[in-house]
Amino acid sequence: MSVDEVRQDDRLRGLLQVAQRSATEIRRGAETIEPIAQPGRRALVERARERLAWTRLPGLRPVDAAPQSYTARLVQRFGVFVLLPTAVIAFYLFAVASNQYVAEAQFAVRGNVEPMENVSLGEYSNLIQKHNSQDSYIVRDFINSQAMVDAVEKGLGVSRMFSRAEADFWARYRSPQPIEELTKYWREHVGARIDAISGVIQLTVRAFTPEDALAIARDVVARSEALINDISQRAQADMVKQAQIDASAAQDRLRKATLEIQRYRNHWGIIDPVKSAEGTLTTLMLLRKDKIKAENDLQVLRGSNLDEKSRSIQVLVATVAAYDRQMKLLQEQLTTDGGGPGGATMTNALLEYEGLMVERTIAEKLNEMANTLLDRARVSAAKQHIFLAAFVPPMLPADSLYPKRFHQLAVSFFCFLVIWSSVSLIVGGIRDQRI
Repeated sequence: MSVDEVRQDDRLRGLLQVAQRSATEIRRGAETIEPIAQPGRRALVERARERLAWTRLPGLRPVDAAPQSYTARLVQRFGVFVLLPTAVIAFYLFAVASNQYVAEAQFAVRGNVEPMENVSLGEYSNLIQKHNSQDSYIVRDFINSQAMVDAVEKGLGVSRMFSRAEADFWARYRSPQPIEELTKYWREHVGARIDAISGVIQLTVRAFTPEDALAIARDVVARSEALINDISQRAQADMVKQAQIDASAAQDRLRKATLEIQRYRNHWGIIDPVKSAEGTLTTLMLLRKDKIKAENDLQVLRGSNLDEKSRSIQVLVATVAAYDRQMKLLQEQLTTDGGGPGGATMTNALLEYEGLMVERTIAEKLNEMANTLLDRARVSAAKQHIFLAAFVPPMLPADSLYPKRFHQLAVSFFCFLVIWSSVSLIVGGIRDQRI
């Protein structure tokens, strides 16, 4: 091989090396700008995704179509997420929802009731204490209780009224269900509210026919009145019963006090120790007076230098000694000096007698008071102090008040609008953060 041929081979080899390095750099740059599709499994997935793209469904914008404007997208989303749900709600309210009739009644608990305490409403406190009572709250809670629902169900069959054919599928009661579910449904359709100022109970009953609403309202008022009457009768019966118990206890105490006095008289043999003591004291005073007179006569005789053994002096001396013995005997009956400690003296008799008399006096007073209270309780029990005054009786409704179609439609539109606006703002914020 000649020298020229060797040089030419070296030159070609260098050009090939430069071409290889340049092709590698060009390929790398092209992949950076737009990666070259690799044949195989990944290409198949991409082709399947393009063919199954949801944007190729009939009626929707194709993938290669021109992008919509911002206003068009906004109107489209507003219609899908706000107007469409609102239209569904409107269709239900105006085409499907059944009319509901409301029967109202107003009544109050009147009579001798205790005012509610701890009511802090400023200048209305005194007015509230005059009208509000615990019985009004008892009636309200009874209307909303399961006991009322069970009683009305047994009397009227309220579950059948709430599940009539006139009711739509969404509003009607689906029976049979447990009594707890009926109670929840009852509390949604029957309500009792107490006015804070006047204490008036306002009853509202919703049903699918005017006759059902009127029947339920009348039955609720009647059962509430029966409850108040029962509370009043129980209170009066308890009052009379307690008065009878107190009167019986007072009579037993008076009877025991009288028997104790009788036992005392049989034991001491004295009918009235006070009068006996007064007689004894009177006798003692007379004896003392006679003794003083006899002692004066004795001093006169002794002053006349008469012999001590003379009959006159001896008689007076014996008389004074007799007076002393009688006075000592009477004093021993009145005091404890003669009989010793605990002896049967007039002082002990008087002390025991005074205690018995005090006990009998107290028993007599208590018996008199107990009999007076018993008479008053019996007179009070003959009257009805607590009663239910229904000054607005239930009336047959003529027009339906529920559902409030326009009101509920406006509320639904506002709720959908707020939800869509909030979600749109959140999504827009997330996209801004990505950029």
